[in-house]
Amino acid sequence: MPSSLIARRNALFALFLLPGLGISSWVTRTPDVRNLLDASTAQMGFILFGLSIGSMIGILGSGPLVARFGTRPVIMTGGFVVASGVTVVGVGAAIAQPWLVAFGLGLIGLGMGGGEVAMNVDGAEVERLLHRSVMPTLHGFFSFGTVIGALIGMGLTAVQFPVVWHLVITAAVMAGAIVVAIRSVPAGFGKHEAAHRAERADHPPVWRDVHLLMIGGIVLALAMSEGAAGDWLPLLMVDGHGFSDAIGSATYAIFAICMTAGRFGGGWFVDRFGRAIVLAISAIVAGIGLAIVVFVDNQVAAAVAVVFWGIGTSLGFPVAMSAAGDSGENSAARVSFTATIGYIAFLVGPPLLGMLGEHFGLRLAMLVVLALIAIAVLLTPGIRRRPTAPAPASRA
Repeated sequence: MPSSLIARRNALFALFLLPGLGISSWVTRTPDVRNLLDASTAQMGFILFGLSIGSMIGILGSGPLVARFGTRPVIMTGGFVVASGVTVVGVGAAIAQPWLVAFGLGLIGLGMGGGEVAMNVDGAEVERLLHRSVMPTLHGFFSFGTVIGALIGMGLTAVQFPVVWHLVITAAVMAGAIVVAIRSVPAGFGKHEAAHRAERADHPPVWRDVHLLMIGGIVLALAMSEGAAGDWLPLLMVDGHGFSDAIGSATYAIFAICMTAGRFGGGWFVDRFGRAIVLAISAIVAGIGLAIVVFVDNQVAAAVAVVFWGIGTSLGFPVAMSAAGDSGENSAARVSFTATIGYIAFLVGPPLLGMLGEHFGLRLAMLVVLALIAIAVLLTPGIRRRPTAPAPASRA
């Protein structure tokens, strides 16, 4: 196995980890940020809307940018934008300016939305070259980053460390790591010349592929499940189950740990049992966990349910991304399209759940997510069929 391929894979491990570190550093401080801003649940929903808007802009622009410039510059720029957004969120909270926090979240979403598509395209290529499942592990490193960030955030929340310094230091670490890791990502991959792009334009648009639309539906549901935890889990546990701020942050750390474990161990199950069965079981487990959080009024049960919620949600996005890239020609466009559908959940989720939570409580608001998970279970047989593809050697 070429050392350059190993270095590329390891660089992607690091580059997937860093956004997870940044986003969880913010998430674990949401109760503190809410207090600094003196914001209601509905207001927090609209502040989180900045993250969704930025994500959608990034995800929509990423595919054309990758086609024009390749994955490397898009990944690098996205990483630096995320780091700058983390800094802006900290400053906005320190000076009690909700619009600045929303703008910082928009930068985080912009960088993540753009950079993650490029990383998934590069990861799908590494997976093809290695001839085994790699995407779950790559996303596992994202979750590992959330674990690191959540544990640090939980500790700093407990000792009341200033939010602004926590986030500024995190951003500096991210920027330094990006400079080191990006060197091992080859330049030019994913870039199509003008003539090649014109040839692609003659092909039917990928959104006409019913198989791909079913994959997108699964991504929508399980991304909503993951995003709901990322946006609301600490507040859900604080407001819905009476946990303290520190323990609320700890439940998010539990969720992140379970997501990480599921992704690091999921590749073996996917290779052995297939994508459809693994995704169906995962969605059922996530639904059981979320149902307990919603319907059982017990702190111990709620904390245990977070384990099921995290493990069940863990494989949804990476396995569906892998299936999308493997569903036909022009894998970059297919990954970009499927990721766009997933980011609709991040766009609609925060304000929708915030408004519902304001009127009915966050626990009942999660019924929307539970219904989507049920739909995902019904869609999973649709990805059992896999298109006939050329052998790896001929594709190369």
